[in-house]
Amino acid sequence: MIEKLNHVAIAVPDIEKASDLYRDVLGAEVTEAVDLPDHGVTVVFVNLQNTKIELLQPFGDSSPIISFLNKNSAGGVHHLCYEVKDIIAARDKLTVKGMRVLGSGNPATGAHGKPVLFLHPRDFCGTLIELEQV
Repeated sequence: MIEKLNHVAIAVPDIEKASDLYRDVLGAEVTEAVDLPDHGVTVVFVNLQNTKIELLQPFGDSSPIISFLNKNSAGGVHHLCYEVKDIIAARDKLTVKGMRVLGSGNPATGAHGKPVLFLHPRDFCGTLIELEQV
């Protein structure tokens, strides 16, 4: 069902500092910051040969990552994103197996403009999982 790892998302308190770290210290290609108000985050992607790192900073007072950063003030790994060919088929297969889809259960448009779903971390070893249709 899952294909390759699309990205590892890291919540950060300061996206500019985090971008500088990945670009200037680690020598990675870093995209410009993009505000995603519907998701409550500002994102930057660090492009690597085999995957991406998504840096997330809260956007607005109702950002879903504020509570994460309140518990982890320096930031940290927020979620893993895996690619799937058919997000509806993946969702249906997972729910039959008792896995919980967060939110309405219907795909939303993610940062790459593709359908995404998030799976409950308690069902996946304490890790928030994002599925992205490719």
